[in-house]
Amino acid sequence: MKPTEVGEPSFARRIDPKRTAVLVVDLQNNEVSEKIQIKYPDYVDRIRRVVVPNVQRLLDAARSNGAEVIYTTIESLTLDGRDRSLLHKVAKLHVPKGSWGGKVLTEIAPEDDEIVLPKTGSGVFNTTILEYVLRNMGIEVVIVAGVLTDQCIDMALRDGSDRGFFMICSSDACTSHTEARHENALRGQYRSIRISTTADLVLELEGKATASTC
Repeated sequence: MKPTEVGEPSFARRIDPKRTAVLVVDLQNNEVSEKIQIKYPDYVDRIRRVVVPNVQRLLDAARSNGAEVIYTTIESLTLDGRDRSLLHKVAKLHVPKGSWGGKVLTEIAPEDDEIVLPKTGSGVFNTTILEYVLRNMGIEVVIVAGVLTDQCIDMALRDGSDRGFFMICSSDACTSHTEARHENALRGQYRSIRISTTADLVLELEGKATASTC
């Protein structure tokens, strides 16, 4: 008989909105700027045409059913970016404090007192107080959406899982600079991380469906 691992997670668990947060990662003006549009036109098109509408659906379902909505954006704590991580300094990635580039896209803007955490590195769990905030609010499940699937999304999913949160990626509410990079990142995820479509997650948040894995 195969032994059962103690504490082995169940991917069929039902989402409880009261213990769930939707984390929107880096969907900000900087990602659709003229510079990015010129360099990655297809990427910006996918953000506008696919990602934003699906994030809107997730946010509507979360807000209507009592789940938390949290945002993180790339934005320095200073005007000159001296607080940035080494990674961002080497990559010359700097979004000055309070700048247009650091604002969440208008179409999915935060409402009321929803939390926005600025970060200056790839990993939101490593570079912000997200874990502290989630535990204070009793959050156990985190649904992640945004960009880039193979960078900041990937790190959020893996780091959250390592910290004991049940992490779910909304696969069609994320994208990367190329579709191939997006798909490869999804295929390479940890077994502990669930990959689901926005439609399935909306049904779960509304209590109309049980969890499904893919």
